[in-house]
Amino acid sequence: ALFQETNVRSWPQLNTLWSTALKSFPHIDIVVPGAGLFEPPSSSFWNAPRTTTNPSSPSLDPADADPGGFAIVDINLVHPARMSQLAIGHWSQRRRPGTLVHVSSVAGYTAGIGTPLYFATKHGVTALVRSLGDLKETMGVRVGAVAPGGVATPMMLEHPAAEPYLSGGGREMLMQPEEVAEAMLALCEDPEYGDGTILEVMKGQRRVVPLFNAEPPGPGCMLPGFAREQDALKKRLKGGFNV
Repeated sequence: ALFQETNVRSWPQLNTLWSTALKSFPHIDIVVPGAGLFEPPSSSFWNAPRTTTNPSSPSLDPADADPGGFAIVDINLVHPARMSQLAIGHWSQRRRPGTLVHVSSVAGYTAGIGTPLYFATKHGVTALVRSLGDLKETMGVRVGAVAPGGVATPMMLEHPAAEPYLSGGGREMLMQPEEVAEAMLALCEDPEYGDGTILEVMKGQRRVVPLFNAEPPGPGCMLPGFAREQDALKKRLKGGFNV
């Protein structure tokens, strides 16, 4: 195993990550751009960047950045796209097969007012994976994504912003990370997968989500606290939205 500290928002650091891996291993077979955020207060649609008219915002996205951007978009969507470029370039230049496994979410084909940037980025990952699906036939590069519901990871269990979503039985609905890992392994090995496969993973069950006319996600896809938080947000928005 090799650890390389990397800020995935930095393309130079992503390049260094890639080159460091190639110095240690002769070939890279599987790439998983797995870093992600669940719309924290520091980069949230409903916490606009701090300005003179919005001085108390917890946002860390600079209002005067040029070009502007949201950290959550860079981490959840831009970095997986850039890592995909690096991986596909590596495999194509060496004329070797490879596997890209992305981490999407049931949020990649649903929606919710509470965390719109999270939903938007996961929709983007889902679309990226589907769009690259033809690479399996044309280049021998398998591309797929897991789309889990709630998972018992530090992002959900230890982040204060996620706590409201877990009340009312939400913790009991979380699946263990091992279930997602097993689905990711299936995306690498199952010959039926890899052509833009979106593999939904719920507690104790999984399914392939079709491109068109998909059935709604399985039971437990939304934690009980989501509805309460969305209702509370709607009430707050009636008082105005500071920018």
